[in-house]
Amino acid sequence: MKTVGLSVIASATMALAAGTVPLNQQQARTSPEWITRGVMYQIQPRAFTPEGTLKAAQARLPKLAELGVTILYLCPIFVSDDDMDLAGWSPRQKKSGMNNPRNPYRIKDFYHVDSEYGTDDGLKAFVQAAHQLKLRVMLDMVFLHCGPKAVFLEKHPDFVMRDKDGKMVLKAWNFPGLNFANPALREYLWKNMEWWVRDFDVDGFRCDVADGIPLDFWETARERLEKLRPDVGMLAEGTRKTDQLKAFDLDYGWGKAFKDFNDAAAIRKLWETMRKERPTGGAKFIRFIDNHDISNDDYENRLEKKWGAPRVNATLVALFTLDGVPFLYNGQEVADTARHSIYARLPINWANGETAAGKARFAFCQKLCALRRSEPALNQGDLVWLDNDAPSAVLSYLRTCGNKKTLTVLNLTDKPLSVKLTRLTDTFKPLLAEGAKSEGQGGFALEAHGYFVGKK
Repeated sequence: MKTVGLSVIASATMALAAGTVPLNQQQARTSPEWITRGVMYQIQPRAFTPEGTLKAAQARLPKLAELGVTILYLCPIFVSDDDMDLAGWSPRQKKSGMNNPRNPYRIKDFYHVDSEYGTDDGLKAFVQAAHQLKLRVMLDMVFLHCGPKAVFLEKHPDFVMRDKDGKMVLKAWNFPGLNFANPALREYLWKNMEWWVRDFDVDGFRCDVADGIPLDFWETARERLEKLRPDVGMLAEGTRKTDQLKAFDLDYGWGKAFKDFNDAAAIRKLWETMRKERPTGGAKFIRFIDNHDISNDDYENRLEKKWGAPRVNATLVALFTLDGVPFLYNGQEVADTARHSIYARLPINWANGETAAGKARFAFCQKLCALRRSEPALNQGDLVWLDNDAPSAVLSYLRTCGNKKTLTVLNLTDKPLSVKLTRLTDTFKPLLAEGAKSEGQGGFALEAHGYFVGKK
C-alpha cells in the first residue's frame, strides 16, 4: 500500500512539474488576509483633491478610515515624461483635449515621486499616516513601457525594445516597450519594487497591464519582495489564468457581463467559466464598476448619471457580497458625477457629499464595508449559486463559511417582479434590504433594483 501511495504521489508530482495537471486541479498560492478580506479604494490623485497632491490626499485619509475601506491603491505618482512631441502621446491623451504631456502612465523616472504630487518624503509621510489608520497602501507599477525621455535611456539604451535599425519599438499607447529579454532591465525593475517596500514601507503593488509582461518576471519579483515583507500583496491588471499560482493574489474581474451588470445569467456563466479555468482557491478578483480608466473615458457622462443611484446601489451590494475583493473608485462613496481625467486636474465634487444623496451613499457604503468586515461568510466564504425562476433578471447566491451563511437576492432590472429560489430551505435574518419582501418558501417580491442580504 505504501509503495502504491508513493507511486501515485510521484506520478502527480511529475505531472505537475511537466505542466500536465489541469489548472483547476492545482492549488493557488496562499494570500495575505489583509488583501483577501479587505476593501480596496482607488485614489487617482489628480481627481482626489483640488490640490492634486499627496499632502492633500493625506488630510482626507481619516474620512476613508471612517468609510471603512482597508486598502488604498494609488494611481502612479512617479515622475511623468514631459515630452511635447505628440507622436509619443497616446490616442486617449490627445483626445482628452488637455494638451498635457504628463501622462501618469508614461513614466520618465520610476524611482522618484513627481513634483506635481509632492516629494519622496511626502510619500513616506502618506504611507505612515495610512498605516496609523490601519490602511494598507499599494502603488501602481507601470512596467510594460516607459516615456521617450526615460532617465535610464542614455546609459542603458537596451532597456527598451529596438528594431534592427536601433529605433525604439513602440508598445501599446505609442510608448517605448521595455525589453524584458534584458536581464539588467529586469534587475533594475526588481530593485525598484524593493526600493518602495524597503524604504517607503508600502504594502504591495497593482501591476499595470500585467498580462503583457512575462509571468516569470512577476514570480521572481514576488519571491524577492517576500524576503522584505512576507505579507506583500500583488494585484494584476489582467486575467492570465496562471497568475495566482505563484505571483499574484488578485486579478481584475473583467468581462462584458461584469461591466454591464444587467444580465444575471451572463454574470453567473462568466463567473463559472473563470472559476473552472483557474487553480483551486485561485479565482480571486477585484469586483468593480468604476475606476480611473472608466471614469476618464466617460467624460461628462459618468456612471452615476448613466445608471442612476438605485442601480448603482444594487450593483454595489453585489460587489460586496460576491467572492473576491470589493473595489470603490474615488468619489464613488459620495455619488460623484464630476468629469475625471488622468491627463489633468479635474477634482471630485466633494460638496456632493453634503447633499442628501451624497450622505445617503456614504452611509450605504459604510454599511457595506461594515458587513464585509463583520460577516465571515462574506470575507472568506465559498460561493454557491442558487437557481431561480427569473435567471436573467435575478442574482441569487449563498456565501458559506462553516455553519455561517449569507444569502443575496438582487433584481438587476428596473421592473418589479416576484422570484422563486430553488433549494432554499433556511430562514435568513435581514442584514441589508431595500425593495425586497420575503414571501416564504424561497419566494421574494422585488421592486426595481431591489435587494435582500440576510444571514443564517
